[in-house]
Amino acid sequence: MIEIVHTHTGKIYVDRDRRLEFLTVGDYGKENNIKAEFLGLHKEIKGVKHHNVDLSKKWVATISTQKGCFMKCKFCDCHKFGFYGNAYLDDLEYQIRTILQNETVKSTERFNVHYARMGEPTFNCAVLDFTEERLREIVNEYISAETIHPVVSTMLPKAHRGLKRFLLEWCRIKNEVYGGEAGLQFSINSTDEQQRNEQFDGRSKSLKEISKIAKMLPMPKGRKYTLNFAVTGDTILDAKELSRLFEKEKFIVKITPIHKTNSAVKNGFGITTEYTDYDVYRKFEQPLLDEGWEVIVFVPSEEEDSDRITCGNALISRTTNE
Repeated sequence: MIEIVHTHTGKIYVDRDRRLEFLTVGDYGKENNIKAEFLGLHKEIKGVKHHNVDLSKKWVATISTQKGCFMKCKFCDCHKFGFYGNAYLDDLEYQIRTILQNETVKSTERFNVHYARMGEPTFNCAVLDFTEERLREIVNEYISAETIHPVVSTMLPKAHRGLKRFLLEWCRIKNEVYGGEAGLQFSINSTDEQQRNEQFDGRSKSLKEISKIAKMLPMPKGRKYTLNFAVTGDTILDAKELSRLFEKEKFIVKITPIHKTNSAVKNGFGITTEYTDYDVYRKFEQPLLDEGWEVIVFVPSEEEDSDRITCGNALISRTTNE
């Protein structure tokens, strides 16, 4: 039996029989919660006020690629649910169909699919097959979408022999199958190895190893790849070190807050970010701009955080294991 939890901007679906949770949300509009100089969005975001969202403009589906997660990142609650293996191809299809079937919207300018709810997507090769062979066909059965934009977010696990192969295949799909209209995001979070090891429980590859992988990736068509930094006031982000490790021609930098998950609070992360205070973001953004990076600063609303819609908040674990 599936449970539907309504949020301010969409719905969370919880299927305990399949051990899956997935999410559908609308978007406030990039002018309301994004600052990105290279996109012409210059306004500092000093608080995001909630307002009704319009799925016909942008529709985001965030689905699980694994049933739980075994990576045990210290800022994430997903691992508390346990781990029950990869989501099968029909599980991925089920999540997308359920999301599309339960809305009345018949067209959208942009339909984003984030493989980012529960699990590390690079461990599941069904993500590759589903994206290349089934995703667009399924979406087009239900709605007219001007753009379909799938995104893989990875924390680059250390114990993953097939990681390079997955990433190269995903880049092929991005460049050749989707004509550049797909995303790849590396969760970096810090340029300090000790801080990264603490956050990722020592399970992510080192920055040196990640840099080597980045250099072997093909030049992206369309959107560049993303280096994601979920920050607190204590985050170490050295812009010059980032320039040494990664190519600006391939990557942009995205800055977001670490959200107030139960794990993040319990593990003592300095979550001091006020949603009305841009100072926390500016101290990371400006050195990157000075270093020549293209930077996106994403600021959520308080409602999005309290609704637990963001990656890693794991409603299932909160309701069954704590």
